[in-house]
Amino acid sequence: MGIRLGAIADDFTGATDLANNLVRAGMRVVQLIDVPEDGGPALAQDADAVVIALKSRTVPVAEAVDASLRALAWLRDAGAEQIYFKYCSTFDSTPAGNIGPVTEALMDALGTDFTVATPAFPDNGRTVFKGHLFVGDVLLSESGMRHHPLTPMTDSDLVSVLGAQTTRPVGLIDHTVLAAGADAVRARIEELRSAGVAFAIADAVSNDDLVRLGEAVRELPLVTAGSGLAIGLPANWGLRPTSAAAQLPPAGGHQAIVSGSVSVATNGQVRAFLDSGRPAFSVDPLRIASGADVTGEALAFAEAHLAQGPVLVYSTEAPDAVRGVQSRLGAAEAGELVERTLAEVARGLVARGVRRLVVAGGETSGAVVQALGVTGLRIGPQIDPGVPWCAATLPDGDTLHLTLKSGNFGGPDFFSAAFALLERS
Repeated sequence: MGIRLGAIADDFTGATDLANNLVRAGMRVVQLIDVPEDGGPALAQDADAVVIALKSRTVPVAEAVDASLRALAWLRDAGAEQIYFKYCSTFDSTPAGNIGPVTEALMDALGTDFTVATPAFPDNGRTVFKGHLFVGDVLLSESGMRHHPLTPMTDSDLVSVLGAQTTRPVGLIDHTVLAAGADAVRARIEELRSAGVAFAIADAVSNDDLVRLGEAVRELPLVTAGSGLAIGLPANWGLRPTSAAAQLPPAGGHQAIVSGSVSVATNGQVRAFLDSGRPAFSVDPLRIASGADVTGEALAFAEAHLAQGPVLVYSTEAPDAVRGVQSRLGAAEAGELVERTLAEVARGLVARGVRRLVVAGGETSGAVVQALGVTGLRIGPQIDPGVPWCAATLPDGDTLHLTLKSGNFGGPDFFSAAFALLERS
């Protein structure tokens, strides 16, 4: 049937998060790493949806817009009937962008005057009520995201947040409209369009809200959202949930985890792994900056333990420790040092026989897949909401089972649960 939905994600873990929800709703999904230069790998030809993973969340606005427009051109050439711009469920962005500017550029390229925006993902505790984003039971501005080193979120009012990044008016589709059904949502969309509003933040406090919203936006050329809206879109093409959409090849080889996230959730997952007494190596940015061979040390440590089970290599730290490192090295320099080192470690782990690899953190995931030469992923079964296992073909033809976890996702035992799921598959 060809590609129904074409998606552009602003980071690599966000791409797999979106792809995971599409698979759960019945779509066969391929994730591409950046915009293909040669028409894309053959696996994209056997998919209902293609998600192009960019690394554009925190780059300068002009770079994010250019990358997103290149992705749009590829997806349109591939026949995508609707475009989905995916950002984080915490809507994290700076006052300059990149969510607003990228959305406006995509609207202009598609010739559309209206789109919706909602980062809601109730399965992962992200809900929008009266235009305000909640993380669990607290407002976004009171969550751990207020301390994010690159995109601190101190305002929960999404109409205000998006309005600061755009040149066009932003409105609201509130929960009472969503509760009234898809026809009421379509009527509200027409009301907002008639008033000259170009963007509508949509409330969603349940999956039912997202299903109704998905039905209502069937005819929009462009939708923008976190991954939650994905559960409401496949039905627009007559697709229904099926386990066949998530089938992957059998898994084998050593197990490892590479974690560069500084989120509260990942800190908890690292602590749980350490508390279990399993082998772990801590990457210190200050030692990297001093010229120490941290990559070599990490790989030597891992090589001594891989045969006994999963090994963790991590740079995850509490916010105060992260700020201390940034004050000495600079935020950008510290981040680049860690990303580059963890990517080199991941490449070395794969060379040593790791074929089941968990990567935690959006920026880290981007650096790792690029270092491994991965160009595409087949999306498989869900580990936790928003995080699936994937299968990648390495440059030498071997299969690597890989999961790219957003820092904020997953329960405390995520690492153990991930490997246990592959054992059962």
